[in-house]
Amino acid sequence: MSDHDDGPDPAHRPPLGVSDTTVEALGALSKALETTERARGHLYSFHQLTGTADFELDRAVELLRAAGHGAWAEKVQRDILGRNVIPGQWTFQVVEAYDATYYEPFKALEAAARQELAGGRNHLYEARLKEERRTGGHPDHTALPEPPPAP
Repeated sequence: MSDHDDGPDPAHRPPLGVSDTTVEALGALSKALETTERARGHLYSFHQLTGTADFELDRAVELLRAAGHGAWAEKVQRDILGRNVIPGQWTFQVVEAYDATYYEPFKALEAAARQELAGGRNHLYEARLKEERRTGGHPDHTALPEPPPAP
């Protein structure tokens, strides 16, 4: 067994006195934040897709006019193009409100909990799972990457 195969690096080992339950709790908090990160990504998708649809309406208006449907072109332009997605807000404002109201406070709380309860160390729960699930001595189950070759 080489030095790189003897367990997680110090940054992924719980500080002395940190219980398994604390590690599990921080893991659950981290997983919840990761899920929020994904939700935020979907919110940005919503933002970009809605913007793309709004710009495509320009083409629809142009084609409706070209096809002799001026009244419909005007209706689309007046009633839908540039419309708020919720009262008073475009999607960028929804994203900004989400970030300020939910995402940033959640991110700060998770970081503060890790700092206070585990010395700021991240992914302790996952590192513990890796140790439980890997096969010691197997070349594809090493604890750490191989160190770079010496120059």
